Amino acid sequence: MALYRFRVTFEDHDDVSRDIEIRPTQTFSDFHHAIHQSIGFDASKPGSFYMSDDNWKKGKEITSRELTEEESNIATMENARLCNFIADPHQKIYYVFDLLGNWTFHIELIKIIPQADPIASYPQCVRTHGEAPKQYGGTGIGVLPVPDDFDPDADILDLDDEVEEDREEEVLGTDESDLPEGEENTNTFTATADVEGDSDEFETADEDLIDDEGSSESDDF
Repeated sequence: MALYRFRVTFEDHDDVSRDIEIRPTQTFSDFHHAIHQSIGFDASKPGSFYMSDDNWKKGKEITSRELTEEESNIATMENARLCNFIADPHQKIYYVFDLLGNWTFHIELIKIIPQADPIASYPQCVRTHGEAPKQYGGTGIGVLPVPDDFDPDADILDLDDEVEEDREEEVLGTDESDLPEGEENTNTFTATADVEGDSDEFETADEDLIDDEGSSESDDF
């Protein structure tokens, strides 16, 4: 029995493709699962194949989605065999998968093999090109590893201690560890008292000077 070899390409990632061989008598459901197995996708989402022309214009639909009564004329994947829909040796198929994810593929029949391998299991992927994108992509933000001995509470306490020490240094103005051994930090009141004492001495000296000058002038007269 003959084989179909299809090339499946992501519409938005044309550098990623898979070649899949499948028997003409197998169903579109078999083809659907083979595609997602080859790219690592979850095939549980609904999808639809559309028989297309050379311009990828959508034609007859074969689907796995739930159909309404008005859509009873649409073929289902489980009941549709490929040989009943392939009319062109270079048949093109437009494939839409997961309407929310909006994955779309271009599928083209690239070869009809006269005889299948009697011991091979079909469908099978016979060629892989490029790495498929992730179906449920991530944020792209890495998470730094946490050491096994990491203790978040201890780090918080250490940080609080450091902040408290900084505040004490700002209030005192001088770190006692910087003073010579045996000396203690004096407070602002002592310093103020010394300044006031010095001021009194200067005032007394000024008064004595004035008195001396006055006496000298009196003596001259």
